[in-house]
Amino acid sequence: MGFLDFMKNVGANIFGKGKNEEEEIAKLLNQDLPGKISNLSVKFKDGVVELSGNCDSQATKEKAVLIAGNVKGVEKVGDTGLTAPRAEEQVEYYTIVSGDTLSKIAKRFYGDGKKYPVIFEANREVIKDANLIYPGQKIRIPKL
Repeated sequence: MGFLDFMKNVGANIFGKGKNEEEEIAKLLNQDLPGKISNLSVKFKDGVVELSGNCDSQATKEKAVLIAGNVKGVEKVGDTGLTAPRAEEQVEYYTIVSGDTLSKIAKRFYGDGKKYPVIFEANREVIKDANLIYPGQKIRIPKL
């Protein structure tokens, strides 16, 4: 994939005085990812995160990029250092805009707003509550 762009001024506010950004992102990945990344390495400089390691699945790789990118202060995430088994499922990314709901997004991509749980489940690591999404947040839209 290379680099995925994010909105720098939105997302989880995990950086603070005296905190090491790379350690904070690694901690977030280790606590929020359902899958595993062995030999995880996080590099952060000037709003750009570069991830490397061995993912147990393509979904883990995609979710790691989203978790790292949906952090306030991050504008790009590179995943060329992440390896993963080849995915059978195709995925698309979407950036939430003002007025969006998961139902509206499901209607747009699937033609049926009642299929919003598919999107919610694919993004549980970055969407903790289906009613709490925000403009600028980037999510995965799996193919049905």
